[in-house]
Amino acid sequence: MKKWIVVMLLIAFALFGSVIGFNLFKEKMIAQFLANRPEPAFPVTVLEAKPQEWVPTIEAIGFIEPNQGVTLSTELSGSVDRISFQSGAMVQADQLLLSLDSSVEKANLAASQAKLNAARAKFERYQNLVAKNSISRDQLDDAEASYKSLLADIESLKATIARREVRAPFAGVVGLRNVFLGQYLEPGTSIARLEDISVMRLRFTVPQTDIAKLTLGQPIHIGVDAYPDTQFNGHISAIEPAVNYQSGLIQVQADIPNNDGRLRSGMFARASILLPGQPNQVVLPQTAIAFNLYGENVYVIHEKDGEPRAEQRVVKVAERRGDNALIVSGVKPGERVVTSGQVRLSNGSKVKIEPGEGLTPPAQTPML
Repeated sequence: MKKWIVVMLLIAFALFGSVIGFNLFKEKMIAQFLANRPEPAFPVTVLEAKPQEWVPTIEAIGFIEPNQGVTLSTELSGSVDRISFQSGAMVQADQLLLSLDSSVEKANLAASQAKLNAARAKFERYQNLVAKNSISRDQLDDAEASYKSLLADIESLKATIARREVRAPFAGVVGLRNVFLGQYLEPGTSIARLEDISVMRLRFTVPQTDIAKLTLGQPIHIGVDAYPDTQFNGHISAIEPAVNYQSGLIQVQADIPNNDGRLRSGMFARASILLPGQPNQVVLPQTAIAFNLYGENVYVIHEKDGEPRAEQRVVKVAERRGDNALIVSGVKPGERVVTSGQVRLSNGSKVKIEPGEGLTPPAQTPML
């Protein structure tokens, strides 16, 4: 019995010993293979950091407004007698657009004007008779009062007729017509929208810390979603004199020429206020910048023993715009920076420089 147990123990020791020996042999061979294997070179694309001018901007958003805009309506009630415009038409200042029925007022005006000559003649005749002491002064005063009262009635009737007409207060584009011929209108009823779109305006807010950077006439670039490939140029035309004490923001207004009429009021717009340019700045594509627990970093190529290797650098980004970023520390002009392939790199990795400068950004950002 004891002999059987000894035999089994010897067999077990032999099995375990062979397994352990095989693993040790395998590890030794793997280590020997890795020690003799050549160091891998990771393919990357690089870009030389060349000094260039960077134009800082202040970014803001707002809504497009017309130079002038008003909703046309009537001051008095009545039936629409005449409509003298078409929806979407260009109109001139003081052009008649709509009139209400004013036949009663016009008849009263004609009656008053018919009496005017007789009243004037009577007043002039009484002036001559008073000079000859043929009539009393009271009779002249009554004739004068009747004449001037009739003049006032005529002016009142003319004003009433004018108030029953809707004229364009300024030149512009009239919108869609909301009334019809013969319709009875109450005071304040919306007839159409009239806007002067020759020059559009953009109102936006900026932090009070940027007030010192703003001046009247300062150039500004505007972009709207309706024309993603078009940049509209304008300038700052007004700055609010007071800062909102609750938000710390100040309102700014910019004028945008709109001769082609593409901008419309109510459009959402993004504004970039141009600040004085900064020469000899390092600008890198944002694809070259990686993020980790230590902050933002890039890989710079340097030669070691005649072989290109990657050196990790911590950089400071001052501003981003589109696909580019302004680097203020960490990279010097003339150094080569990795623009793609850095995901497999570590500090000191051997690299293989491929032709090209990195990833080509898509023509349109994909929708999420």
